[in-house]
Amino acid sequence: MKIAVEEVKSIVDDVFAHLHGHPEVSWQEVETTRYLQGLLEKEGFEVTTFDDSTGLVVTVGSGAHCVAIRSDIDALWQEVDGVYKANHSCGHDAHMTIAVGAMLVLKKLGYPKIGRLKAIFQPAEEKGNGALSFVNKGIVDDVDYLYGVHLRPIQEIGHGYSAPAILHGSAKSIQGSISGTDAHGARPHLGENAIEVGALLVQALQSIHLDPMVPHSVKMTMFKAGGESSNIIPGNALFSLDLRAQTNVAMTELMSKVKQAMRSVAVMSGVEIDYEVDSEIAAAEVDETAVEMMAQAIGATVGEAYLKPPIVTPGGEDFHYYALKRPKVKSTMLGLGCDLSPGLHHPNMLFNKESLLTGIEIIVRAVILSFERLEQEV
Repeated sequence: MKIAVEEVKSIVDDVFAHLHGHPEVSWQEVETTRYLQGLLEKEGFEVTTFDDSTGLVVTVGSGAHCVAIRSDIDALWQEVDGVYKANHSCGHDAHMTIAVGAMLVLKKLGYPKIGRLKAIFQPAEEKGNGALSFVNKGIVDDVDYLYGVHLRPIQEIGHGYSAPAILHGSAKSIQGSISGTDAHGARPHLGENAIEVGALLVQALQSIHLDPMVPHSVKMTMFKAGGESSNIIPGNALFSLDLRAQTNVAMTELMSKVKQAMRSVAVMSGVEIDYEVDSEIAAAEVDETAVEMMAQAIGATVGEAYLKPPIVTPGGEDFHYYALKRPKVKSTMLGLGCDLSPGLHHPNMLFNKESLLTGIEIIVRAVILSFERLEQEV
């Protein structure tokens, strides 16, 4: 089947330019939601929004079976050329554009012919809890196949290549505090030095060992203690930890050892160390049937020579919560090569925008293949 993606190129270019120029951070994607709603309703789609959340869902057709496309919609908050601001340096502007383009092409092709098609525009992926919020709303309860997409950095695959699955690792972010007593610089014995406690904690974290065959890491990513007076030993501090593990089992073990490290350092130093999990993302849960159809879609679009095997990456993605929390959902995520550099989350990230049309065609083909399979099963 010929997929005429060039017919939507002008719209795709305009959509990407707008979304790239109007980034919004997690849970604050108000204008992004409004823009997508207006655009999709103008194209004749039925759109559902939420009073308690940003994001939206498009539904087309009727029937028992459902195939869905998911895009994340939030941007990062980071320093860009000396100024902190919202910035689409993770490719979510491209993901939204691909989802919109895919819906437009599928509409032109008359899909869905049976069942229902959904486009899920999900907030707060960068916080790790946007997908869970949509799971709790029941948005994927009726979904049979779910497809996502993520631009891949040039270090993984180059422009023109694609992978039928991204095997993300598990990630967890911890916000912690050290509570002790300030002391005079000349009388350190009368207090606890939170900076020294932090150093001990770093050493304890570096001493954690898991199975070396399973990629994992834990590191301190923020530490704040002390003020303007250099003769005061600070007793209190704030810190952040970033945990990564390639499997959910390894993450459970890693978290257990991190908690043990914090308890041991607290007892040894005579302070209290408290923490809370700020965000967490599960490791990939992919369905082999969905991966097979995505591989077929890639081969039909760019040729078998440009089909790469599933990508194993230490990065995290909350997309996998959909299948983890609703096991009947068959899902996978397209890894789209686009010469993305210098890397994901780099403030000046760039990619080859020709890949947008390629991504649209691959997703469209995967959706069509899924509907065909569902029709055969009826």
